[in-house]
Amino acid sequence: MEKFKTIDELISQLKPSEPVYCIRKNSIQLAAGFFKKKFPGKILYAVKTNPHPFVIKTLFESGINNFDVASIKEIQTIKKINSDAKCSFMHSVKSRENIKEAYFKYGVKTFSLDTKDELIKIIQSTNNAKDLELFVRISVSNEHAEIDLSKKFGAINSEATGLLRLTKQYAKKVGLSFHVGSQCMHPISYVKGISEIGVIIKKTKIIPDYINVGGGFPTIYPDLIPQSLDNYFKEIKSALKKLNLNKLPEIICEPGRALVAESGSTVVRVNLRKKQKLYINDGTYGTLFDAGVPNIVYPSRLITNGRVISKKLTSFDFYGPTCDSMDYMKGPFVLPNNIKENDYMELGQLGAYGLTFRTQFNGYYSDRVYEVEDQPIMTMYDKKANREFLVA
Repeated sequence: MEKFKTIDELISQLKPSEPVYCIRKNSIQLAAGFFKKKFPGKILYAVKTNPHPFVIKTLFESGINNFDVASIKEIQTIKKINSDAKCSFMHSVKSRENIKEAYFKYGVKTFSLDTKDELIKIIQSTNNAKDLELFVRISVSNEHAEIDLSKKFGAINSEATGLLRLTKQYAKKVGLSFHVGSQCMHPISYVKGISEIGVIIKKTKIIPDYINVGGGFPTIYPDLIPQSLDNYFKEIKSALKKLNLNKLPEIICEPGRALVAESGSTVVRVNLRKKQKLYINDGTYGTLFDAGVPNIVYPSRLITNGRVISKKLTSFDFYGPTCDSMDYMKGPFVLPNNIKENDYMELGQLGAYGLTFRTQFNGYYSDRVYEVEDQPIMTMYDKKANREFLVA
């Protein structure tokens, strides 16, 4: 992968007509090191967030070798890079064919479930295997999450007790897990999830081998500034202590966004300006999906290329390059007032989901990926590095 010192240097040399995606290795290393040092347990990277081989290899180099996968393709991606990596199939609804292939071809022994029917599928598809690690996923509130996952997955408390008892009969090791939703903005959600697990433990008298607090750990955006991750870990540790167990189960988390969001940026070019609307060469059918439907506001900055930039700032909304009017990003994206056609912008925090959501709709697709060594526009890990943004 070609490397540049900064995004500005990249643009100056390449002057790309297509959007380009940039990855910061040092950013991934910093976030991975933070989680390894601070989180009180094992870290499973959620591969769906960014499965690019460069990202995965950097995580391996940073000491993370356990992965939360949701498909056979993701398992293949991980095993191709490191055949010894442990993959945990934490998607709680899987086909029989995928369960069978994961277990027999790739040696995956860890599976998640939230129904009796899914448990039966796992047992039958693995030919009544005796070495399974099975996680019962419970439903918890997603009230503080920007993206709610609670409607699709998770057994309610009254169902989870019976399901845990049944699952324990077929598992070599059993776990309880939950997910507070994506981009969770308050650590109280993890406290409530652990409390729900405590209720299930008391009802069943079953001490699980694992407690999995899931993902949802946030990153920073201009309009979404969470508490420090230290506070999240502090609350998790406190809630675990309140379970009053003689021996605490092994603790697991599944971060995605918080590990890789800062590492990625997309550089786009302005095709047209209509007053406070900017028509750009990437959009919701490309790397900017989250700026559309969930309306996540990415940090943005104009790449000056040496020209004079207006000190007056204006709020813009974006339209992508396709012919679809849904290719729209409300923002607001705050940029210098004199931005114009052919100007380049960097949009940050796209290490999470930017690459995975790309389509080839209308024939617009760019696979130009480069490494850069500069700092991200915004960061949770070093506030001094935040460029052009005041972080509270």
